[in-house]
Amino acid sequence: MKEPVRKPLPEMFAGAVFEPGEEWVLHFHCFLVRAAGRTVLVDAGIGGAGSPATWAPLPGRLVGELAAAGTDPADVDVVVLTHLHSDHVGGAVVDGAPAFPNARHLVQRAEVEWAAGPVRELILDPLRDLLDVVDGDAEPVPGVRVVHAPGHTPGHQIVEAGDVVMSGDALHHPVQLADPAIRYVYDEDPGLAVRTRRDILARAAVLAPSHFPDPFVHMK
Repeated sequence: MKEPVRKPLPEMFAGAVFEPGEEWVLHFHCFLVRAAGRTVLVDAGIGGAGSPATWAPLPGRLVGELAAAGTDPADVDVVVLTHLHSDHVGGAVVDGAPAFPNARHLVQRAEVEWAAGPVRELILDPLRDLLDVVDGDAEPVPGVRVVHAPGHTPGHQIVEAGDVVMSGDALHHPVQLADPAIRYVYDEDPGLAVRTRRDILARAAVLAPSHFPDPFVHMK
């Protein structure tokens, strides 16, 4: 992707103290998991031209990064969408067609019911025949567990694979590791998001957050 998005911290987090003029650099990470002979992609990134993530640094680099890992889009068996914000689903559709044509796309029912506008029209509608809508926790591939983790959005979910927890947008900034009560202004249910964040941090050995500078954080 191009330059990360830079956002002034005081506008984004409540209750945090930062240096005057300090900026938050928003990174974008997706995760590729191979388990039980299957290939699982966690989130589809910001996408390219035509993506609803018009506020993000288009185009994203997901396809190139997959190629560097020896994976063609047609090789992906499952795409887990942690939630339906545009920077997590923008790369799921290219030119009106599914970018991962052989993959089932796993999303929570609460998220599908909540989604509206360009994401519904540009992402959900083209993926209709490839959607696996679940209610709560699921195991799409042996060894890969999807856990409903609401708060950021109603149907937000995380992915657990071994010791690694891919936390989507349950956390946005490393400051929330020190104090999970620090709230993010775009959480749909801030109180629930805090409870979810505490629960994740209590059990994660390795955290894989979507927007930290480093894609992996060793917790224990």
